[in-house]
Amino acid sequence: MNLSSRTIASLIALLVAGVLGTFAWVAPTLPFRQAFLATGITVAACFLLVYLSFEALIFREINNIYAGLENIKRKEFRKLSNKFLFRPEPLKRMRDEILEMAERKQREIDELKRLQVLRREFLADVSHELKTPIFAAQGFLHTVLDGDMDDDFLRQKFLNKAATSLDTLDALVQDLVTISQLEKGVVRMRKHSFDLAALVREIFEQLELKAVQRHVALELFPPALTTTPLLVLADRNRIRQVLVNLIDNAIKYGKENGHVTVSLVEAGKAVRVAVRDDGEGIAKQHQNRIFERFYRIDKSRSRDSGGSGLGLAISKHIVEAHKSVIRVHSEVGVGTTLEFKLAKPRSPKAAVEVSAPEA
Repeated sequence: MNLSSRTIASLIALLVAGVLGTFAWVAPTLPFRQAFLATGITVAACFLLVYLSFEALIFREINNIYAGLENIKRKEFRKLSNKFLFRPEPLKRMRDEILEMAERKQREIDELKRLQVLRREFLADVSHELKTPIFAAQGFLHTVLDGDMDDDFLRQKFLNKAATSLDTLDALVQDLVTISQLEKGVVRMRKHSFDLAALVREIFEQLELKAVQRHVALELFPPALTTTPLLVLADRNRIRQVLVNLIDNAIKYGKENGHVTVSLVEAGKAVRVAVRDDGEGIAKQHQNRIFERFYRIDKSRSRDSGGSGLGLAISKHIVEAHKSVIRVHSEVGVGTTLEFKLAKPRSPKAAVEVSAPEA
């Protein structure tokens, strides 16, 4: 049963006054009227005495503790004042504050533990990703330097493999630099009006050889966009980087003899961009993590397919810098769709340059 300080003081005062009043009424030396008056005075005196005793001895100190909690919440660690702070129900308020702070701190601890796990995973992944091309290049070069290779063709072959490994290492380092700059908000998004449909067709031509090797058909929807322009306001080079990553992934992880469709649909003041494949799909437990750095659903298959493991993470930050977000829609055995929105220009001739917000 929760009783306030006033209730406790009133009960004590009534009990004391009842005893004294009864005694005064029963005593033959006092008439009824004087006994009733003595009872009233006793109630008031006892109430004030008990209540002020609680305030002076307990509640004032509790309120000082409560004031300290307030300062801790505001990160104000200055010397606390001894000034009396009256707050009703200080015990209940302090309990609620302590529980709230404990809950908040527990959430912070859980988040720190989660980030620690992610940090360990990131360090392990980046170490592996860096080690693979370094060891490969190292092996090829030492073979050339230490071996007695009289065959110029074989020597050139080993040197080419070493160069390829070093190019892979350079691309990985460049991706790490890019994602670091995007996270810090250093990279500027140079937005201007351009034809998004023409950019998609250009990327199709760039990735046509990969698509042919897997017998994947590249389609632009709606078909009218093959001749009709569709203007958006964005950083063309960065959006090109996003679309290359998404379409390339759709080709690599989609179904052989399948289809990869890029749909550009106007939605009010924006254009919805969706890249869809008909591959194996992504299980729900992986969908929230595919944009993490170096996260791979099937690690062996992903490494064989190439890539640094940073493409989707970079794409996520670029899209967020355009004040949008990449959404995943996937069903196992059906396929995967990744979509985001880009703003349309206010006028066909719009051309501006703005800074990207911090990702």
